[in-house]
Amino acid sequence: MTGILLLAGLVAGASAAAVPPAGSCCFQLTAAGGKAGTVGQLGDGQNRVGGSYPPATYCIKNGAITDAHGRGCILTPPTTQFQCDTGATPTPGFSISSSGQVQYHGSNQFYACPATNSEYNLYTTPVPNQKKCVKVTLSTGGKCMGSGPSSSSSKKMTSTSKPVTSTKPMTSTKPSGSMKPSTSMKPTSMKTSMKPTSTKPGSMKPSSSTKPMTSSKSTKPATTMKSSTSSKTASTSKPATASGSACKTSLVPGAYQTPHLIVPVSKSQPDHAYGTQYNATISPDKCTIFNFDIPQSYAGKTCTSVFLFPQQKDLQTSAFTFSGAGSISFDELASASTQQATYKNAPAKKSHLNTLAVKPGNGYVVATGPCEAGKKISIEACSEGGLSLEYFEDWNPSPIGLFINKC
Repeated sequence: MTGILLLAGLVAGASAAAVPPAGSCCFQLTAAGGKAGTVGQLGDGQNRVGGSYPPATYCIKNGAITDAHGRGCILTPPTTQFQCDTGATPTPGFSISSSGQVQYHGSNQFYACPATNSEYNLYTTPVPNQKKCVKVTLSTGGKCMGSGPSSSSSKKMTSTSKPVTSTKPMTSTKPSGSMKPSTSMKPTSMKTSMKPTSTKPGSMKPSSSTKPMTSSKSTKPATTMKSSTSSKTASTSKPATASGSACKTSLVPGAYQTPHLIVPVSKSQPDHAYGTQYNATISPDKCTIFNFDIPQSYAGKTCTSVFLFPQQKDLQTSAFTFSGAGSISFDELASASTQQATYKNAPAKKSHLNTLAVKPGNGYVVATGPCEAGKKISIEACSEGGLSLEYFEDWNPSPIGLFINKC
């Protein structure tokens, strides 16, 4: 799509073991307490107790943990889930006590919350509204004792109702996990501005119609990128699909892309560069820019940019705050954005894709057209009419945010 949002953000999990960092100490984990068992991993790096997963191996150095695939182990906002993501900078503050127990900021207290009937995800704080979370400790079996920063000099981190903004973009790819985040997040206004790579003139044509997308009679890739709206109230935890259309609003494993860069920009602070974030903020003051890298393998295919907005109760590892009426305006930028983007220096708008009056429980088609294989595309989302929305971009059930589907 000369403007299609195909984010080459769907990064396959590392399959080959990485060489442990020099000076690190490696171990495996066993949980004890309310849920006991060996700690294993899903393919996307989520750490779990229960199931038939083989024991996962971790390494600690200077208070930061990585797994055997070289993925940085982090506490995902806002639920503090302990998982290891490709390309992520490890969360600091971990240590191994003299008795071989993993500690986070001096505390060995972790929580196991059910993802399925038999499998539990791990957290540093109990998941709000999840009544079956239990306290656990994590043991290395006596290995790496005394590793990490001194626990006496660090304060225990607690969860907050405000969404956490990170300086690293998401890069893991497979949806899984089950937790319900707090719904009392306060949105921080942010405006993103990214420079999209220039594309062929006229390849992306905005539509003046706001009618729901109708079924397509042909499965051949469109010759132009047309914006359209597709919103069907979701009766389940998954965003609705555009019935009968070649491109769906639901995410199909292996056939969608996530943003590699999420950058807010602010009208009130036009020279301030926020850098890449996990959270997208769309408000009267802030816009957010999304960068997508379209895989070369998408050549000759049709792509659809979709905005998924499930209900709060259906989110497992994300959360959002939403207020006001109004709409979200989506524009393709003339070049790809960077982490240094500000409201003042952000790329110019190339073409208007769509304006959507979004409501929780719906999935929307922003635009559809030929996939711009091998290119980087930037799309900016801004508020119109007073709408305010902040959310943690996430592909876990139910997915929330801006994605690109390959039809």
